[in-house]
Amino acid sequence: MVKVAFICVHNSCRSQIAEALGRRLAGDIFESYSAGTETKPQINQDAVRLMKQLYGIDMEKTQRSKLLSEIPPVDIVVTMGCNVACPYLPCKHMEDWGLGDPTGKSDEEFVKVIRQIERNIQSLKESLNGL
Repeated sequence: MVKVAFICVHNSCRSQIAEALGRRLAGDIFESYSAGTETKPQINQDAVRLMKQLYGIDMEKTQRSKLLSEIPPVDIVVTMGCNVACPYLPCKHMEDWGLGDPTGKSDEEFVKVIRQIERNIQSLKESLNGL
């Protein structure tokens, strides 16, 4: 099965959301991982709360902030839209989703980012489903 890594610097918000939605929406097509070059002591609490509300997913039960070195070799790397130098991970294909970090912003801004990640996951699933 294809392995997809969603990466950003801190692995606490967007990449965690992508890992959770990847598992939920595309687990039959690819394995989802998330990681960063740094970690945070916990996943962004607004992301945790909103993912529970919107999808019934409790990210704190199944995920934690991880370093790039803690995930297996992957086929596809998706960067979230780092406003600094994006982390690098060897892969066959790499793309950047260019998503702004909703940390510290309103729930409305968070939901916009979550819904965009959902659309991107569906699109990635469709593109890989034909392989």
